[in-house]
Amino acid sequence: MPDLFDEGRLHDGLRYEEYREAWAKRLDTPPADDADPEARRLHHYLEYNWDRQAQVHESYAPSEPLREAVAAIEEPQLWMVLTEPWCGDSAFLLPVIAEAAALSDQVSLRILPRDENLDVMDQYLTDGSRSIPKLVAFSSEGAELFTWGPRPDAAARRFEELAEKYDDKMELVGEFLEHYEAGGWTETDRELAERIQAVTERSVSGATGEADLTR
Repeated sequence: MPDLFDEGRLHDGLRYEEYREAWAKRLDTPPADDADPEARRLHHYLEYNWDRQAQVHESYAPSEPLREAVAAIEEPQLWMVLTEPWCGDSAFLLPVIAEAAALSDQVSLRILPRDENLDVMDQYLTDGSRSIPKLVAFSSEGAELFTWGPRPDAAARRFEELAEKYDDKMELVGEFLEHYEAGGWTETDRELAERIQAVTERSVSGATGEADLTR
């Protein structure tokens, strides 16, 4: 994505605080009396997800492996997340990403609303689907360092199991969210630590290789 990166479009994404402020404003504007059912459903999701993300922030503390992985970041990184506040997965998972990013001044977190950035989203599809949240980390030069999302591996497997069990999507989602309610979102911490550590190890390995070439 060099053009988008060089143009600064990713850098102009919302900071996490701005994302939550925009979300809160939408909550403060209830649907009009003549709003259609879809608009009312959307507002309902926004309310439930606000409570979910607040619960994650209240109960979550980054693990020591994640803290160590983030502390080892020596060069600036831009973490772009494609998401929307109505997304149930994101309500549980984005807070973990945000808290991880906040551990280092080297990491800048920017959030792009998916539905306003479909051209970007379409470069990071999951099995052909515009699934969110999707995290993509870039170096200061715009090189892609790692991607993560839209779900932890265990959650993805659970979703697949339920997809075989249910034909009704609402029943599927209802039971799937129980996986997160039971703590399934915490796997995000471990997987992020692994992704970040892998980037650091590649960087060290590359630097060592360059040094060897000069001997």
